[in-house]
Amino acid sequence: MNNKKNKGGRNPKVDPAINRYSVNFSSEEDMRFLKMFDRSGMTSKSAFIKARIFGEPFHVVTFDKSLHEYYTKLSDFHAQFRMVGNNYNQTLKELKSHFSERRAMALVCKLEKYMMQLVQIMHEVVELTNRYENHRIGKDN
Repeated sequence: MNNKKNKGGRNPKVDPAINRYSVNFSSEEDMRFLKMFDRSGMTSKSAFIKARIFGEPFHVVTFDKSLHEYYTKLSDFHAQFRMVGNNYNQTLKELKSHFSERRAMALVCKLEKYMMQLVQIMHEVVELTNRYENHRIGKDN
């Protein structure tokens, strides 16, 4: 029995990884290895090598700058669309309180036409996004 007091720190592992192996790569092999490692998204080269040796799934993580920009702009557009909806409600309240019923109805009809155009544009954006995603999925497979 060990009578030493625990001085703190990390608990020892049950089965520590103490066995080491070395592998040498040519320049070309090293470039291939580093490219695979970068695409994996892993942060540890030793964990990456172990995963390859023991046949764990190899996930490729890619960052498509154009896709990121597209979704950023799409998010901005969606935020603006929500703001228009909020402004629409506020505009209706103001029309009711500052104009005669006849004039308010005429302005509401105009506003509704513009809103219908905006809704149509939003439907087109959704359709284009679906087509873009389907195209990307087809490209990735």
